[in-house]
Amino acid sequence: MSAHGHENDTPQVHGLIAEFDDPDTLLTATTKAHEAGYRAMDAYAPFPVHGLAEAMGVRKTYVSLVTLIGGFTGALTGFGMQYFASVMHYPYSIGGKQLNSWPAFMPITFELGILFAAFAALGSMLLFNGLPQHYHPIFNAKRFERASSDGFFLCIERTDAQYDTAQTKVFLEGLGPVEVSEVIE
Repeated sequence: MSAHGHENDTPQVHGLIAEFDDPDTLLTATTKAHEAGYRAMDAYAPFPVHGLAEAMGVRKTYVSLVTLIGGFTGALTGFGMQYFASVMHYPYSIGGKQLNSWPAFMPITFELGILFAAFAALGSMLLFNGLPQHYHPIFNAKRFERASSDGFFLCIERTDAQYDTAQTKVFLEGLGPVEVSEVIE
């Protein structure tokens, strides 16, 4: 068995990666790849490129909805704990104050709402992004270390329905990259 758990030692191709000189060329290439019908692709740049996610056809996620639900759950939990303690479990009137003195409950209600929302946002972001991911074949790509400094890359994965090694390579080479190479798993 090989180091990555494959039964045979024949290297598997993850996809093809094209390196570009600048973010505008990457954005144009990504748009053309999406228009050509490629869907299993990813783009890498050392800084955020405006419009790149839209060019890849990335859909909106549910992180904001999960965060909102987490915030409401936290707020209801904070208010409910205080209500239960002050009204039901230990009703003790001090200075004629009502047992359900909701203005006094607001700081903890607010803080638990923020706490639950933060944990929901973090957890859903990790879940929807498939993280933590300790290994990804893209790190085997030639010159990929430049993606964190000055390289711009577009990778079309072999899991794409349209992927054909020869045709996809010709397509990528027609987009004006510096280089097109295979990514081995």
